Amino acid sequence: MRMTLAVHTRQYTIHSFSPNAQLPSEIFAEAVYFISKTEEGFTVVISSDIELDSLEQESHWCCLEVLGPLGFSMTGILSKVSSTLADVQISIFALSTFDTDYILVKQNRLTSAIDALRKKGYQVIESKETQ
Repeated sequence: MRMTLAVHTRQYTIHSFSPNAQLPSEIFAEAVYFISKTEEGFTVVISSDIELDSLEQESHWCCLEVLGPLGFSMTGILSKVSSTLADVQISIFALSTFDTDYILVKQNRLTSAIDALRKKGYQVIESKETQ
């Protein structure tokens, strides 16, 4: 089976908040966002169109979505994608949901990431609209 990844048209920013922060309500109105919480704090990934007053932020991330759904019995998907990108010195920020995986790469490395993935046999669709 040939794995397909879709590039989101939006750019994303990764934000850091303290563990006791009240997250801004505009996050929850977005079509796509990711939130994780640990004892150290919240991490929020959201469209770069949304400005948040976070402790730290890292912008200019592009998102590659592994088109799923992926079953829990499928193994090594994220490992193979991440090692393909690591082989060409591309850092990633990985996210997983119940249905699939998302791999964020810096905007200035997106073309190289797509090229590397295609050379390994992945199909990459270059425009997945997000609302």
